[in-house]
Parts: sequence; structure tokens; C-alpha cells
Amino acid sequence: MTDFRATVVVDEPGDCPVADVSARADEPVDSVSRSSQTTADGTVVEEFGVSADASIEGEYDVELTPVQSNDRESIYRFERDGTADCACEIIERTGTPLSSVRAQNGSLLLSFRTLELAEIAEIVDELRAYFDGVIVEELSQDHEDSSADPVVVDRDELTSRQREILETAHEMGYFDYPKGANATDVADELGVARSTFTEHLAAAQTKLMDAILEDDRRQ
Repeated sequence: MTDFRATVVVDEPGDCPVADVSARADEPVDSVSRSSQTTADGTVVEEFGVSADASIEGEYDVELTPVQSNDRESIYRFERDGTADCACEIIERTGTPLSSVRAQNGSLLLSFRTLELAEIAEIVDELRAYFDGVIVEELSQDHEDSSADPVVVDRDELTSRQREILETAHEMGYFDYPKGANATDVADELGVARSTFTEHLAAAQTKLMDAILEDDRRQ
């Protein structure tokens, strides 16, 4: 049996305190945990950690409560409305648990595993129904043995503009973690609006995913 590992980036995750903190502090948020049950008031409790010297001052939609701090990391806790459309919960409503939640430069990076590639496409479609700027940043496959499982993707399926978008984003480190550039940086380099960049990138990734899925169905 094989499984797939994916990391999906939500560039504009709405009212997400964790993403807001990563943007204001200009620091990645690598450790996020959430309560599995809502409180009696219908809220969800979340905790996250940032580097000890990070500044998270500013106004947020929720109250950030310091929980623990040492020379390396500071932990904060907050409560949010359990009925709000949260990117993490949208994914987990599909029956797919998240393996990690991170944030950087105001974007959420959500990692998970699936048994079928089609499940990843379905999750991305579900997220795009709620948020703009949703892309697959990483996609890999685990095998029980070391045998190769090559997938041939025809680059001609992409328009010249889509190839330019992908190549520029890759060269600038948009797909790296930590990111070398955010969506605004790449859009500026290309001389297009941020929304235009994310639309072209989403279209290109959809074509690549379709090609991979079609190859997987033939096997």
C-alpha cells in the first residue's frame, strides 16, 4: 500500500489568529495544537508557539494569553468560535486528519496524508470554495518498497504564461519552507496583480494534478 503526503498553502485564510501572528511578528509559527472538543461556550481552544524574541503586539480578533515562555519559545493560547469556517476544520471534515499546521507571512501551511490522489484534489476544491489563494505546495508518495513509480507530465499541457508563473515562483523560493518569497513578491516580479498570480498558479497546478491523477488511474 502507498500513501500520499501533501502540504496545502492557504494564502488568505480569513480571520485566522495564527496566520495573523505570523504576519505581524514576521516569524514562522511551527507548533499549533487545537482542542478536539468545543467548550461549553461553543469555542475551540488553540495554542501556538513562536520564538521567544518575536514581537506579536497588535490588535487581534481574539485575546492571546501567554501560557509558557523560555529562552527559546513562547506559547500563547486563545479561544475562537467553534462554528467559524476554519481551514483546518474544513480539511478534517472530509475525514482527513492534519499531521501539522504551520503559518508563515500570513499564510497557513496544512499538511496531511491520503490514500488516494483524488482525495487531495477534493480537499483543495473544498478549500477553494471558502478561500482565495489555495495551492498545493508539496506532494510526495510513500512506497512499501524501493521500486520506482515514475509519473510523466506533459509540460505542453501548460500555457507559456503558466510555465512562466511556475518557474518564477520556484526560482524565487515561493515553494520553499521557509518561503523565499510570498505571493505578493512573485506577483510584483511578474508585473501582475497578486490575484492574477494565484489564479494562474491554481490553474497550472490543477492541470498538473489532473495529469498525475490520470496516470495513477491507468496503473
